[in-house]
Amino acid sequence: MAEPAIEPDARTIPEAAVPPVERPTAGQKLAAYAVHLFTASGVVFAFLAAAETSLPTPRPRLVFLYLAIQVVIDALDGPMARAVHIKTRAPRIDGRTIDDIVDYLTYTFIPLLLVWRMGWLSTWGAFVVAPAMVASLFGFANTAAKDERGGFFLGFPSYWNIVAFYVGIWHALAGPWPGAIVIVALTVLTVLPVRFIYPNLAPRPWKLPVMVGAGVWVILLAWMWIDYPTPAGWVMWVSLVYPVFYVALSVWLDVNSRRR
Repeated sequence: MAEPAIEPDARTIPEAAVPPVERPTAGQKLAAYAVHLFTASGVVFAFLAAAETSLPTPRPRLVFLYLAIQVVIDALDGPMARAVHIKTRAPRIDGRTIDDIVDYLTYTFIPLLLVWRMGWLSTWGAFVVAPAMVASLFGFANTAAKDERGGFFLGFPSYWNIVAFYVGIWHALAGPWPGAIVIVALTVLTVLPVRFIYPNLAPRPWKLPVMVGAGVWVILLAWMWIDYPTPAGWVMWVSLVYPVFYVALSVWLDVNSRRR
């Protein structure tokens, strides 16, 4: 009886033996590593935001501008990575690890640090922001946190940069309590098995209204940024329509999907 054929380990095949069509060119490798560098550039804006936060008189508007630039980088690097086939052309660098580190700094640590530094939660600030930081750290480490196929995040997806933006406005309008209550509630939701919509992967037919609503909402945020932290009250209230819609839709879709 003939012995079964043994498939060679791909790692032992000399590079010259790999068909040329399967080997990325030098230009393709360069493009892939350039995308990794683009993702990593977000840490520069994290540094600038942290440096501004540490000044004797931080300028929150400038901090939020740096964080917003990193959000743009975060939104673009995923499609860019897929376009250059980054996993096969630059496999030695794990872009997801870079992304998670930068995201934790800019979506969680620095925004909550700013909330504490500005005294927006009064003397209780450290007791409110520290649990939020810890909860989000567990969220980032949770391998099931992103259900990209279903279009959901598991738990509140650590949008603390947005929360911090509103907390500064609420502090100017009504003092520390509205922000403290919201942060505590979202900290609990971060570790609960409640699912929130992944905006650009939202299930049909909700993707269009979610993305269009997000676009209008971003315009309102930019409008409020101009006069931050005391924008026109009506703009702030109108801007809250989208977050309420996002949370309500997330809960509704989560409940319905569990029933099915």
